[in-house]
Amino acid sequence: MSTQEKKVAFHTLGCKLNYSETSSISREFIKYGYKKVNFKEFADIYVINTCSVTENANKETRKLIRSTKRINSDAIIAVTGCYAQLKPDELINIDGVNMVVGAEEKFNLLQHLDDLIASNDKKLMFNSEIGSVTKFESSFSLNDRTRSFLKVQDGCDYNCTFCTIPKARGASRNQTVKQTMKVAKELAQTSTKEIVLTGVNIGDFGAGSSESFIDLIMNLDKLDGIERIRISSIEPNLLSDEIIEFCAKSEKFMPHFHIPLQSGSNRILKSMGRRYDKMHFYNRIKKIKTLIPDACIGVDVIVGFPSEAEEDFMDTYNFIDQLDISYLHVFTYSERENTKALKLSPIVPKHIRLERSKRLHALSEIKRGYFYDSFVGKEKYALFESMKNGKIVGYTDNYIKIYVDGDMSLINTVQKINIIERKSKYMRANLN
Repeated sequence: MSTQEKKVAFHTLGCKLNYSETSSISREFIKYGYKKVNFKEFADIYVINTCSVTENANKETRKLIRSTKRINSDAIIAVTGCYAQLKPDELINIDGVNMVVGAEEKFNLLQHLDDLIASNDKKLMFNSEIGSVTKFESSFSLNDRTRSFLKVQDGCDYNCTFCTIPKARGASRNQTVKQTMKVAKELAQTSTKEIVLTGVNIGDFGAGSSESFIDLIMNLDKLDGIERIRISSIEPNLLSDEIIEFCAKSEKFMPHFHIPLQSGSNRILKSMGRRYDKMHFYNRIKKIKTLIPDACIGVDVIVGFPSEAEEDFMDTYNFIDQLDISYLHVFTYSERENTKALKLSPIVPKHIRLERSKRLHALSEIKRGYFYDSFVGKEKYALFESMKNGKIVGYTDNYIKIYVDGDMSLINTVQKINIIERKSKYMRANLN
């Protein structure tokens, strides 16, 4: 079978950083002559880019492997991503897995595939110790939607007690501002209207050099060909007044921030190894809302961390309740191998973790409802992304999900809208 006849399918688990990397890897396969198909379709090669933040993510990978074998029992299955870096031996021993590719080698996947095909081996591993992973590989998503996720940073030096990411992705690293701008300019030549800056710890951009994250965004603000830029998750201790003040004045950077809190208990924050306290977090929110009243603010929070008593949870609940934020991403604590949190006690029973998660999910919906309702009757600009159930769906500058009556010609355009009313997780709007 010639390369041109071979079909490849990709599936991505986890963060937007993974999505940007999968997209870049898939484009290399297409350049090489492969035909990209949907993951549920018959393919000769299946590539799974994994996450390992929780045990559920690992379970999902194993489930995908089993389902893939049912589609084509003779297919080559290649697994990369965080799970592949952390547990290569476990993955390579799963029936159906042919190749496991770690962090340093994921962008050489095509070459390693050739190695596999050329060898007599049915299983190959390409994995190195995470300490040796020092190279930064730029990537961005393309053609999946009107937004593109641009990777500007990788790795993390923080070593929070619950997190495996430093062991899966290595130390913090990035290209220079000049090199990053070169990639951004390439992206600006496409039909992309909006860029989302992504990384493991993007606020750490430039650490150890004369450059910093503010230098990057000031340069990106001058980028022609891109109408909107968003900052993905940024640590509260790295979200400086200077960054907030710059975004407040910028027309290109959207009024949207995502900031991990993790806990509203100072005791738990210290136990997690976080680099701020709740008052610092509160001041970040206050600063944003003072300068950018319409800003959308998403917050990450973890429930059920070891030793989290009901009092600690209520500190978190009440703290979030009084914060002027827009929504939550709630994570139920999951034990991860080789993390310091495993040594902490007492362990919170899983049924209590789930109950606390439900309470915070409910609070998130209340927060989102208040935020959405505050924009009824207001004008906004929205970038339309897709058609769902006969409606054109998009996002406002401050990340409100809206729909309007219209046709496909609206997709990938920015239009002025009037927000009319809330409909579940959407806002109904009219074109202005």
